[in-house]
Amino acid sequence: MLNFHKEHKNLVLTAGVVFIALSIMVAILPAYQMQETQPIPNQKPLTANEQEGLRIYVSENCMACHTQQVRNIEMDNMWGNRPSIPSDYFFSKQRLDVWRQSPSLLGSERTGPDLTNIGKRQPSDDWHFLHLYNPRAVVSESVMPSYPWLFREVDSTLVGENDKIVAVPKEYFNNPGTKIVATKDALLLVEYLKSLKQMELPGGNVSDFIPALRKIQEEGMRSDKASGGLDGANLFKQTCAACHQDNGKGIAGAFPPLAGSKIVNDESPEMLIKIILQGYDARADYGVMPPFGDQLSDAEIAAITTHERSSWGNNAPAVKEEDVKKIREMVKNELNQ
Repeated sequence: MLNFHKEHKNLVLTAGVVFIALSIMVAILPAYQMQETQPIPNQKPLTANEQEGLRIYVSENCMACHTQQVRNIEMDNMWGNRPSIPSDYFFSKQRLDVWRQSPSLLGSERTGPDLTNIGKRQPSDDWHFLHLYNPRAVVSESVMPSYPWLFREVDSTLVGENDKIVAVPKEYFNNPGTKIVATKDALLLVEYLKSLKQMELPGGNVSDFIPALRKIQEEGMRSDKASGGLDGANLFKQTCAACHQDNGKGIAGAFPPLAGSKIVNDESPEMLIKIILQGYDARADYGVMPPFGDQLSDAEIAAITTHERSSWGNNAPAVKEEDVKKIREMVKNELNQ
């Protein structure tokens, strides 16, 4: 029988054996097994700019508040279409060199939203730049710190042709004759953030999320079926509210309001649907709206536009899925001509 109180050599020896065994199980074996991990088909390595953006992401310690891991529980379904797998990190977790491992991007706290799929959830450059400059400008309740050192104030007459001007509302920057311009670091960081898109697995081989509050969810599904459609308000909040805001008033100088908009209230929804499908860059006083045609189905666009046309004092006819389908075909034919 070992007596660790008196046999100190046995104590040290036992502690050493336990340490080595745990190191093998916790670190060495998993590291060895990871060598067999392969990238997802069609998954592309990070470009040079995206790699530099990742370096800035790490240097700003974004991992302290943001995760990049979609867990297999129902509440994480909002951050990605499937739970994360080791292959998702094949390129971002490659060693920096022989002596240095890549930094951990998984994160352990979700003070801010998960960023696994942020490139798809929020494809707008203008939104990302404004969000970095002052998060409260786009999300009023945000606790994220501002990053003013990623931007510089430039005299309007000295702004270069290739400079990226950030459309900041007067409430957050009111200095006539001066523009806020993104630095190279800001450009690279946004390029990296936009590259974060969850890849689809071949053959639809996706693990299911562990359901939570099944009874409430099933009741919600029955309610949706009974009402005959999708929840346009919820879809708007997930897809559009980041720029146009929950109240439909947009952000002055950055993103246009939908409340009282002539396009939204037009008897014909054609222009509104085209903007959602193709994006919009016809107004210099607002940021560029990216296209959502590849992200949203006809039914989802119909639900969103119906919500927009019946909220915040707007009063226009509802949009049907068939209407969106016709206009999508029209746009497709125009592009093919």
